[in-house]
Amino acid sequence: MPDSPATALPPAAAAAAPAADAVSTAAKVGLLLTLVLGSLSALAPLSMDMYLPALPRITDGLHTRDALVQLTLTSCLVGLALGQLVAGPLSDALGRRRPLLVGLGLYVAATALCAVAPDVRVLLACRLVQGLSGAAGIVISRAVVRDLFDGLAAARFAATLMLVSGSAPLLAPILGGQVLRFTDWRGVFGVLAVLGAVIFVTAVLLVRETLPAERRRTGGLPDTVRTVRALLADRLFSAYLLTVSCGFGALFAFIAGSPYVVQEVFHGSAQRYSLIFALVELGLVGLSQLTGRLLLGRFSSHGIQLAGVLLLTAGGLSLVLMCTVWHAGLAAITAGLFTMAAGLGVAAPPSSALALQRAPHAAGTASALLGTCQFLTGALAPALVGLGGHASALPMALVILGAGLAALLCFVALARPWTKVPDLLRA
Repeated sequence: MPDSPATALPPAAAAAAPAADAVSTAAKVGLLLTLVLGSLSALAPLSMDMYLPALPRITDGLHTRDALVQLTLTSCLVGLALGQLVAGPLSDALGRRRPLLVGLGLYVAATALCAVAPDVRVLLACRLVQGLSGAAGIVISRAVVRDLFDGLAAARFAATLMLVSGSAPLLAPILGGQVLRFTDWRGVFGVLAVLGAVIFVTAVLLVRETLPAERRRTGGLPDTVRTVRALLADRLFSAYLLTVSCGFGALFAFIAGSPYVVQEVFHGSAQRYSLIFALVELGLVGLSQLTGRLLLGRFSSHGIQLAGVLLLTAGGLSLVLMCTVWHAGLAAITAGLFTMAAGLGVAAPPSSALALQRAPHAAGTASALLGTCQFLTGALAPALVGLGGHASALPMALVILGAGLAALLCFVALARPWTKVPDLLRA
């Protein structure tokens, strides 16, 4: 497999350089651009995390089983994965703005329907549509970053973006827990619909087109298929893709399992769970900022990725040992989860940025593959955690460890960090 950007794709020399007016726009808006793009990429964590404290209440309210309610998380993740495969290539062909606004509008409608779902089957269907439509914000925001920035600047901006989007999973469970003090789980989806509407209006007013017509891909489905095949044939692109995706599998195992671990295994309140969730997410966001601002450009990108994956795997191993040998309490479990999230915070920024660097001429499609693979592994993780039941934290810990080991194997086997390749993120 090639070690340079796939030659099966159109030459990147001209397309790689962002349009001058786009760069000028980025320089002018600065903080505003960051907030808008961060809000767009925050839709997924908002959709998944804000209702997590309500999972046990949904089980009771819809008179169903825990495993079926956990599948509402899986259905949303599947929608987010598949929706990116549509939104990414469409944004390469039609531009970024139109697919984005259509997706946001559908997201608001689907979220409102979740709030009035009469049974778990309808809720599952609405969550699937919510994920399909919300995917546009995630994939297109990443593509816009690639339109406007290059190399190390793109990686650092992506890390800054994670500060904004990462605040959503940090604050969402806390907000969800507070909403549950005044209303039921349906009220959580009502608040989500309102937030989605605010993001939609903001996008209408502030998001401008960043992909000029002359840089769009017009080959239709055959061209998209060729592009996807060429990207997957690129060994390094696949290395970064699989590494970060397996890492997100560990994160989603925590997302799916932690409400039951905290509230049913350790008998904590919804508010206590929200605080623990926020602390773990702080590890993800905090280490991503440290990586983007202090490590990238100064140290080897592959070395940073390897350190992050090893830290993530160590967190998973410690969790398994706590559940089987040490029988640790909730504080120690939280420390292990924090370590896992911190490892992902180190590994994710260089992995995502390097993957997009491999395809400057097809940023939407590359972004779609990144997001799809991440959310498919994320959709698998809750199902695996659910199979183990909720009598202990061990099923969650085993899935986290397995995901960490898979990330380590993919990175070592495909990136081959002992070999010398041009470091595209070095200053």
